[in-house]
Amino acid sequence: MSRKRVLVAMSGGVDSSVAALLLCRQGYEATGTTCKLFGNDDLEGSACGIDGGDPDSGIVGESTCCSSRDIEDARQVAFSLGMDYFVFNYQGLFGREVIDRFCEEYLCGRTPNPCIDCNRYVKFDALQKRRRQLDFDYVATGHYARRAYDEKTGRYLLKCGLDPKKDQSYVLFHLTQDTLEHMLFPLGELTKPEVRELAREAGFDNAGKSESQDICFVPDGDYAGFIERRCGHTFGPGPIVDMHGKVLGEHRGIDRYTIGQRKGIGVAAGEPLFVFRKDAETNTLVVGTDSETRAATVRANDVNLISVASIDEPLRVTAKTHYRMKAQPGWARIEDHMLVMEFDEPQRAAAPGQALVLYDGDTVVGGGTIVSA
Repeated sequence: MSRKRVLVAMSGGVDSSVAALLLCRQGYEATGTTCKLFGNDDLEGSACGIDGGDPDSGIVGESTCCSSRDIEDARQVAFSLGMDYFVFNYQGLFGREVIDRFCEEYLCGRTPNPCIDCNRYVKFDALQKRRRQLDFDYVATGHYARRAYDEKTGRYLLKCGLDPKKDQSYVLFHLTQDTLEHMLFPLGELTKPEVRELAREAGFDNAGKSESQDICFVPDGDYAGFIERRCGHTFGPGPIVDMHGKVLGEHRGIDRYTIGQRKGIGVAAGEPLFVFRKDAETNTLVVGTDSETRAATVRANDVNLISVASIDEPLRVTAKTHYRMKAQPGWARIEDHMLVMEFDEPQRAAAPGQALVLYDGDTVVGGGTIVSA
């Protein structure tokens, strides 16, 4: 039998490097690739691969993600493993589908997740298209997730990574059956310490490389400043009101706040206040107490189902509304083409623009983009 050919997405970080190492050891014919995502018009830096960073902070990446050093790190690992290596230019696609989408969502008062958009539109859709063009069998990434096949249903499954601290299934809810059929996740059954040890044993220079904690195209964390520079739009000061419409103070621009935020709101109160809603039309920031800002019902559109073909009646699941939370139990249903999740207990910080992801144990049922809570 001829060896299966796999296109390995490499960022220069330790996760994708070890993914490539494992695939080579398993006998695949592996070729490394790094996606060039940035141009000088966006920011300094030029490349990003697919790795296991911090999805809650933005795009999943590692270390100095988007620097020329990352390309060299990826290239050195690929060459040390005897792999061919290429850099693919996706600057235009990344600008349209990730950066512009990020800015537009914030300007509309929503909380985007550029990590999901980057995975969905660039690192999976585009690389799967390149896989087909070049006649490869699979695309592989350094995500901490697992793939399985259910013989009874004939469906490919997306399952949580075995390391609960690194599981990245939440940001992959959009994967289709065709994509999963042609995906490999070599790190799904490993922990981060185990991955670093494998890198050290292999002599990789990036074995101790640290992980990024910011959105890769906004490395200083100043989202509002980035949006103002790119779009020329500025949100001025406006009212901060409570859940009953009473004015409590003045905000610095609603693009400087996130749903669920507690610190830095700038309003003194008898108990902690949380950001509940950002009204872009009136430039108003709505805040409330912990109990006031919790919601039991979350609605999402842009629905993608993985483990099931449809949800025809209420389905008992657990669900997350953001990456860091522990999945909470409730009932899911489809209503007017919308995914509706009824949690057993009200949840806080279900922000429009983020993902609602359903689980059956360690298996991803599906998910969608939150519209309201």
